[in-house]
Amino acid sequence: MIIALLALTTCALASAAGAANPPSGSSTGTGTVFVPSPVADLAVGSFAVRESLTDQKDADYPALARAYHDVSLTNLDGSGYLHGDYAYVVSETGDAAYSPTNAFRYRRNDDRFEQVMAYLWITEAQKYIQSLGFGAWRRPINLEPQDVRINQLGQDNSFETDHPKDELRFGKGGVDDAEDAEIVLHEYGHAMHVSQSPTFYTSVESGAIGEGFADYWAVTVSDVVSKKLRVRVDPDIACVGDWDATSYTSEMPHCLRRVDEDLHYPEDLSANREVHHDGQIWSRALWDMRKSLGNLTADTIILEAQFDFPGTTMADLARTTVATAQRLYGTKVAGTTRNAFVARGIL
Repeated sequence: MIIALLALTTCALASAAGAANPPSGSSTGTGTVFVPSPVADLAVGSFAVRESLTDQKDADYPALARAYHDVSLTNLDGSGYLHGDYAYVVSETGDAAYSPTNAFRYRRNDDRFEQVMAYLWITEAQKYIQSLGFGAWRRPINLEPQDVRINQLGQDNSFETDHPKDELRFGKGGVDDAEDAEIVLHEYGHAMHVSQSPTFYTSVESGAIGEGFADYWAVTVSDVVSKKLRVRVDPDIACVGDWDATSYTSEMPHCLRRVDEDLHYPEDLSANREVHHDGQIWSRALWDMRKSLGNLTADTIILEAQFDFPGTTMADLARTTVATAQRLYGTKVAGTTRNAFVARGIL
């Protein structure tokens, strides 16, 4: 499961970048990754394949062979480590991934595989953000080397934290969290919110917005990047974290959550206002925007509207999102955006 904005005591790194290692001197390299996960990649219409894809104690078993893809890694700093313009990865288990030629080819039975996954998917997420104009003619969003720590305290849990520094932490247990691109992207979504507004997470309802957006961000970016890398498109894009979820769900297909649930505000809010459940109301509105407007228009509106959000209510941010659609694209797109929130009862 995923919990955002937790403050935990920092533990010492098991290994650090060795000063004696020669730098690669190159900003590009190659890494072996899942795109976005074995389930999304391989289990196209096959119940039997889905059932066979399980953690098996981090084993690299034959059924996973076709899920590994060699991809280009960009924006490296030339140190030979997975440090770059948009991600700075460290590990608490074993050695930090290092290559004097920037060739980072590992399999999932090697903890360094998760480091490559985190680097690739965070870097590609930031490049997608910039492709929408953020950091160019629009305000930047988390335009920095995002600190990433693999294996936070050895627990099956991941989160974004600012204690003692801004960092994404990915846990282990079952399918290790950073093996699933959508878990990486979800947590990066929280870092984006903190970058856009220091008061974003100041209420329970804004927490639900945050979880809903992070789920939506996970599926929209995993879809965009998978197509960019020319890997087979997931037939069930709305299922979030379908590789990680094989370890703790029994219902098929395995999903952490979905962004296409038919939930309505306020009657479907959970009794204890659990933010992950309630966030599915918000993520469905964003998902409907994407289906109607396409990812480029929808994601531009969604990201632009989040700047300076004071952390109040779904209705407040929905009204800002509609106004943003009107300002950027005009009345027709604003109407479509409003309809998505009306259908969920938010407006």
